[in-house]
Amino acid sequence: MTVSVSELQAYCNSLLEVDRFDDYCPNGLQIEAGDAVRRLVSGVTACQALIDAAVECGADALLVHHGYFWKGEPAALTGIKGRRIRDLMRENVSLLAYHLPLDAHPELGNNRQLADRLGFVDAQPDQGQQGLFWHGRIEKPLSGAEMGAMIGARLNRRPLHIGPGERTIERIGWCTGAAQGAILHAAELGLDAFVTGEVSEQTVHQARELGVHFFAAGHHATERYGVMALGERLAEVFSVEHRFIDIPNPV
Repeated sequence: MTVSVSELQAYCNSLLEVDRFDDYCPNGLQIEAGDAVRRLVSGVTACQALIDAAVECGADALLVHHGYFWKGEPAALTGIKGRRIRDLMRENVSLLAYHLPLDAHPELGNNRQLADRLGFVDAQPDQGQQGLFWHGRIEKPLSGAEMGAMIGARLNRRPLHIGPGERTIERIGWCTGAAQGAILHAAELGLDAFVTGEVSEQTVHQARELGVHFFAAGHHATERYGVMALGERLAEVFSVEHRFIDIPNPV
């Protein structure tokens, strides 16, 4: 079956409540290259490699977490951005992108999906953070080294771990992507550990001085699962073909 790209956008916009977010980029349909969608490809970032893979498998639309038109970037369609958009338009592949709304969604979002994969229980969003910061616990207390090994095994990527001595981990906070600064909020909540994607120089000192285990598990690795879940939901609701394509990224 086929569905119009405008129907896909309307459904996603409503489901993810995009109007709640003041985001760094437009959420929804970013490139309208065609109308009828029979085959949908999803991936984390709309890089050239993902575009090429989507074209190769005959996609009509590409669904991503990281799209284009970020605040503060040059507006001209030149260089890398120009080539990417030219290829999408030439091959009739529309682009839909959902950023913060896909991080925060209570069922399909990156934070919920990461919690499911890492086995966190009593997972819930901090309502004061637009649903972007989550906290919960692990069923069995672990050491920092054990926690790092578990994350590495389940995400297929070994995390960077900054540990405050022998503190046992039970209560944990997380925010996917580049949320290393939220370790301060984790400390305010009295959590034992905080998981995100990236790390900054000052994060090392903050983790040590706050006494909170910090895990940088990879921006890409922590944000694979929301867009995958959304693509699967669209395939189920609209009876379209869906394929998630993972472009490896060590960051």
